[in-house]
Amino acid sequence: MVKEADVHLSVAKNPRVPQQTAEVTVFANGTVIRAQERSENLYASIDLVASKLSRQLRKYKERHSDHHHSHGHKATQTQKTESIVSDESIDTSSLIEKKEANLPNPGVRRKYFSMPPMNIDQARHQLDLIDHDFYLFRDVESNELQVIYKRNHGGYGVIQDKK
Repeated sequence: MVKEADVHLSVAKNPRVPQQTAEVTVFANGTVIRAQERSENLYASIDLVASKLSRQLRKYKERHSDHHHSHGHKATQTQKTESIVSDESIDTSSLIEKKEANLPNPGVRRKYFSMPPMNIDQARHQLDLIDHDFYLFRDVESNELQVIYKRNHGGYGVIQDKK
């Protein structure tokens, strides 16, 4: 199901605000699922983001299981976790030994992704999966770009071009 994952770990520059962030973006079957967590400990941030991502992937899988298969076809069985994970411990001392963190230059970050046309309900579902405040999508009826966003007092809003 997961085709690619993008992981960013960062440490805040300000020593008075010890904030360490783990951000993960997963590309699964044409869907983008994103999670981000911050805490004072990077390992705690990683654990928190892994839990959040696990819940989101489970939610995505439940919505897209079985009803996409015709009668007589079944989904491929996935190996059990126990058969993949080993009990061997990983030596992390060599990963950080004699290394210094280099923070990237803050600037404009560009993202490119395909925008297949979708309706507002599909866009709202995507917004819930990526854990952002807004989602840019191409409307299936007008073929124009629109933005759906979470309103502060609940519900959603849509921004579109005025003609």
